[in-house]
This record gives sequence, C-alpha cells and structure tokens, in this order.
Amino acid sequence: MTKDKSVMNMENRSLISRIFSNKTASISFIFILCLVFIAVIGPYLTVYDPNVPDTSNRLASPSAKHFFGTDHHGRDIFTRIIHGMPLSLYIGVISVLIGATIGVVLGMISGYYGGFIDSFIMRCMDVLFAFPGILLALALVSVLGNSLHHLILAVSIFLVPMFARIVRSSTLAICQLEYIDAMKVLGASDIRIIFKHIFPNIVSPIIVQATLSIASAILTASTLSFLGLGVQPPTPEWGAMLNEGKDYMYQAPHVAFFPGLAIMFVVLVFHIFGDGLRDVLDPKSKK
Repeated sequence: MTKDKSVMNMENRSLISRIFSNKTASISFIFILCLVFIAVIGPYLTVYDPNVPDTSNRLASPSAKHFFGTDHHGRDIFTRIIHGMPLSLYIGVISVLIGATIGVVLGMISGYYGGFIDSFIMRCMDVLFAFPGILLALALVSVLGNSLHHLILAVSIFLVPMFARIVRSSTLAICQLEYIDAMKVLGASDIRIIFKHIFPNIVSPIIVQATLSIASAILTASTLSFLGLGVQPPTPEWGAMLNEGKDYMYQAPHVAFFPGLAIMFVVLVFHIFGDGLRDVLDPKSKK
C-alpha cells in the first residue's frame, strides 16, 4: 500500500517549478500571465470608450491614434479588443469550471462504482458525444436564448463528456491499486475514498484537459457570437466583432482581421500551454 501511494504521489515538486523546467510550458505560461494582466489592468488604461461611436472616424486605418483602426461606427478596435479580453477569458474559465466539476464527479462515480451506474452514465455521455460540440452548443443556445449565462451553460454542457471519460479511465486505473482495497477493508466511506484517495491522484490529466478546454470554450463562444447566438452587440466580444467586420472585408479588412487575430492568439497560447503541461505532468508522454 505504501509503495502504491509513493508511486502515485511521486510528483510532489512544485507545479510552477516543473512548468518552468519545460520551455514550451514556461513560455506559454508567461504569455497567459500577460493575457490575464492585460485583462485585469488594460480596460482601465484605454483612452477611448469601447461603445461610444465616432462617425467622423468610421473605418479609419490603423495609425498612431488608433493602433488597430476603427470600425464602421468609428469605435477604436484596439480598445474594444482590450475590453473584450476579460469577457472571453471569463467565458472560457467559468465554462470549464462548470463543465469540469460536473464531468469529474460523474467520471469518478462511474469509474468507482462500475456496473449499472457506470453503464448509465457512460451511455448518457455517449449521447452528448454523438453531437459535434459546436452543434450541441448551438442547439442549446437556440433553445435557451441569447445571453451570456446561456452561452456559458451551453459551452459547459458540451465539455462535460470529455472530462467524464478522462476521469473515468483514470479512476478505473486507481481503483486497481492495493491501497484502495486497504481503505475499503479499514472501513473508509466511499466519499472519503473517492475525494481523498482517488481525486488527488487524477488531478494531472484534469489540469491538462482543463487548459485545453479553455481554448475550446473561447473558440466555441466566439463562434456562437459570430453566428449571432452568443454575446450581443454592442458588447465588445471578439466573435461579435468578427461578425460585424465581415461586411467590410474588402473595404476595411482590419475591422475583422484584428479580432480574428486576437481569438487565434489566445486559443493558440492555451493549446500550446496544454501540450506543455501534458509533457510536464504525464511521464508517459515524454521521450
């Protein structure tokens, strides 16, 4: 039992120090910290109001006065992107927290109890998996209505099956270890075993999946907003900005280019960080 515990808890070094030992993870982690810093401080440092139109500067090209130019209402695009960053990160993080919480609980229950409970939960997850994530989120938002909370709920639901399956497989592996049987013999309750002895040993794949899912959540939310089913104008959400700019692709391409670039950059950074975390936290993935 002691040996099994020592094997499962071998990574007791600080997560931060392990991240900075990996070049990919460390560089992307620094970028993420910069994004968070900009999201928190940036809106207070901008000069222009993100929602106040200025018809005299409609579709102005990028310049020293307007770094990313202006849109069809004369609003500063750089200011709107900065003000939209907290919203995009908020949607991504909150959606993942909700989806991960539900998925982790379902996955641990499924893997620990097995039998009918396992079959029932996994069949429900298969039903959700039968729909592409974006189509599932699109259907949910169409039914629930256009609002920020409905958008977050829709994105959260399509993330649940991914976490449930990953956690179930990890839980099944942990349940085969001797110290879990020893805990049962000693009279430990199922809740104690699940949350004190199983959950701490499956945190690594959860963290990796959560990081990758933030990128997916931001991209999905931006897609829904682009289709007009997410955050509505004049809120400076990047997908909605991209939708407004598509009508001016030839006349003023910068209106759509910079919001699209912002989405691509943030999603790419989180994906790279997730890949780096996988190398750091999963020894099997290392060469």
